[in-house]
Amino acid sequence: MHGLAVALGIAAILGVLWDSFETIILPRSVTRRLRLTKLLIRGLWRVWGVLLHLVHGKRRQRYLSFFGPLAMLCLLGVWAAGMVFGFALIHWGLGSQLTTGREPTNFGVDLYMSGTTFTTLGLGDVHPSDPVPRLVTVLEGALGFGFLAIVIGYMPVLYQAFSEREANISLLDARAGSPSAAGELLRRLGRAGALNHLDRILAAWERWSAELLESHISYPILCYFRSQHDNQSWLTALATILDTCAIAIAGSDGPGPWQAELTFAMGRHAAVDLAQILNTPPRAPNPDRLPEADAARLIEIVKSAGLPAGPGFLLKLAGLRGMYEPYVDALAEYLRFPVPTWVRRADTTDNWRTSAWEHNGHM
Repeated sequence: MHGLAVALGIAAILGVLWDSFETIILPRSVTRRLRLTKLLIRGLWRVWGVLLHLVHGKRRQRYLSFFGPLAMLCLLGVWAAGMVFGFALIHWGLGSQLTTGREPTNFGVDLYMSGTTFTTLGLGDVHPSDPVPRLVTVLEGALGFGFLAIVIGYMPVLYQAFSEREANISLLDARAGSPSAAGELLRRLGRAGALNHLDRILAAWERWSAELLESHISYPILCYFRSQHDNQSWLTALATILDTCAIAIAGSDGPGPWQAELTFAMGRHAAVDLAQILNTPPRAPNPDRLPEADAARLIEIVKSAGLPAGPGFLLKLAGLRGMYEPYVDALAEYLRFPVPTWVRRADTTDNWRTSAWEHNGHM
């Protein structure tokens, strides 16, 4: 029985260490299904979704925004608890060879000893009395110190990736509206006579899509982190840029514009891979994102902006949409993100115009 406890303790410690290594240190995706991190995050998200029905109105988005940071803290807590419990099992399996004064030794004392050692408190009221438990205690103290160092390094990396992601999303507000729409981006470029800047914009978003893919594959929990405004998200921005590229490519008689092709390929790659990481099978959008009325309006916008939109424009556009919309829609359904429209709605207002001063007429 005691030997089994030691084996289970070692297995728990190694399991936590390997899971934390894959999550924090390993810079690539892990496709293995049975992972502590994946099971915990997806399980918490299901519970969060059930509780969402109790929240109404604008509080729903605020409630959803809490999930990412809280899930990250829960994950760190589970890792720490797993290692503390594993070392407590080892101490118990070794016969609880601890000096406690008058208090008799039991598993509770082992757990207390493990907790104070892992957190490097070193209170001294309980300490090991034999060489092997002393070695176990030293090893746990070293792991506890290393775990704290990794967590301290993990948080800034995570929030730096989040900040870099959100910077471009905020820049999209003035270019494509809030929420963003491909038709609105082209309309504003055409109105300003700046359609020649489209390639430069798409080049920046090609790099953004690549950085999104790399950071969110390395740290999938970032997918759950939400933007500052309810009508913005990384998925909405990605879909808007893919829509814009699809319009530019569909309007061309021959091969599409080179930069639009590159950005489209990178954005589609990001959507497909992240759908695989989050295990969201592709599904056809329902309802259609581009109904007839919006399609007619989109053609008008495209032509007025100075882009071609011949008779086969919508048919070619439909083929391009089928290459990414099913993945975007599946991600949006799972993460509860809104999917952008192709044409800006008349009742929307850019986020920078929604301050209290703007409503009071001070700007």
